[in-house]
Amino acid sequence: MKRILSIMMMAAAAALGSCAEATTDTKQETNSVAANAGEGQSAVKDDESAKDVVKVAAGSPDHTTLVAAIKQAGLVNSLSNAGPFTVFAPTNAAFDKVGKETLDNLMKPENLEKLQDILQYHVYVGSLKPEMMTDGQTLNQVNGGNITIAVKDGKITINNTAHIIATIPAANGIIHVIDGVLLPPSK
Repeated sequence: MKRILSIMMMAAAAALGSCAEATTDTKQETNSVAANAGEGQSAVKDDESAKDVVKVAAGSPDHTTLVAAIKQAGLVNSLSNAGPFTVFAPTNAAFDKVGKETLDNLMKPENLEKLQDILQYHVYVGSLKPEMMTDGQTLNQVNGGNITIAVKDGKITINNTAHIIATIPAANGIIHVIDGVLLPPSK
């Protein structure tokens, strides 16, 4: 009887000991999640999920300027959300056309609102594939401004300034790579 009681006591002690470890692990995991809570969906990091529009752009060597501007403008979380979004994504070469001095000026903290306005002018709420675009179509962008689509001979132009040169699907929308920066009309 003593032997059975001893075995039961050891099993109970082992069970309680493993519960204590699980509680510690859960507490550490909760603290880790809480530390990243302010980062929104952009804090989710795994290798299995499809990439959102920000992660797709971040993986492109042709969009380092765009990604830096998105980060500077504080728009990473917004563009990492469920969407769907259509992002007209200027290449580094497109930003080069704007000029280094103008771009450097836009990236200053005192010009945050202007930078946000320009970047939000590149975002449409909804997933708009090229075959859904029609000549003369007007899209209301996130910043409240409108862009106009022109379709001629299978080529798509935005505001008569930027051409779609590639289209890339993302988990929360679609990215149209463009060869120009869209500048919203003055307010």
